[in-house]
Amino acid sequence: MNTRYGQKAILEARLEPWPNPSPERDYLIEISFPEFTCLCPRSGYPDFATIKISYIPKDYIVELKSLKLYLNRFRDVHISHEEATNRIFADLKEAIRPKSMKVVGDFHPRGNVHTVITVEEGFNVKN
Repeated sequence: MNTRYGQKAILEARLEPWPNPSPERDYLIEISFPEFTCLCPRSGYPDFATIKISYIPKDYIVELKSLKLYLNRFRDVHISHEEATNRIFADLKEAIRPKSMKVVGDFHPRGNVHTVITVEEGFNVKN
């Protein structure tokens, strides 16, 4: 089977940090990825979600194409909603080391269950 160029790009994807163009000020970056997919680790059925990322950069921002390709790597991974959201948070945090960040995995209902996973650090979290 021939690997198509898009599949190859996804397999080789790495989060790419870029220098923050305005490190002298705090500003919020919000990214929405409405076509996230992964596979249920138990059934193998596909799970669909919108991944929302909000962060205040420090020295780096994430290059958006690298983020898109990185998120597409989950398409064939058997992973829980909780693990996927936490892994995205951890990988982004390691790559760009923001001042504050929040990642929300808003998973589409399946079997009449709707799951929203929120992982955040650095914002004023009120419980």
